[in-house]
Parts: sequence; C-alpha cells; structure tokens
Amino acid sequence: MKAIISVIGKDTYGILAKVSAVCADCKANIMDVTQSVLQDMFVMIMLVDISEYGCDFANLREKMDALGNEIGMKISVMHEDIFNSMHKI
Repeated sequence: MKAIISVIGKDTYGILAKVSAVCADCKANIMDVTQSVLQDMFVMIMLVDISEYGCDFANLREKMDALGNEIGMKISVMHEDIFNSMHKI
C-alpha cells in the first residue's frame, strides 16, 4: 500500500527533513521524492510505502496536518488508490 504526500508553501530550510522525520516515526518508507522551488514557493511530492507503517493512515494524516500547521505549509496525504482514481480518464 502506498500514499502520496504533497507539501506546498513558502520555502524555508529543513522541510524535507521534517516531513521525512514524520515518515520515519510512522515507518513509512520514502520511495520517491520530487521537489521544486518556484521563486519563494516550495513544492514537494513524495511517494511512500505504508505497507509496514507503525501508525494507521489517519494518524499519519493527523501528524502531517500538525506538522503543516507548525511550519506554515499545506501538507496533504492521499492513499495511492484515491490518487490513481482521480487521475484516470
């Protein structure tokens, strides 16, 4: 089972490290990351494997929401099945 984590907000130091730390706490394995800085806006998308994660999906979302509020960014967590359904024609 996989999840997509997206992060959007004003660029600052340590964003990848903070999001990765939450993933590590939940035993979510980061499979792929893409990020970009557009002027002063930071955008990142992560693909994580949550097959053996240490907290339930709702808890992962709550932790990412809390981190987003703490660092002033929007962090979304979406189950891979939902992501794929949204992008099917």
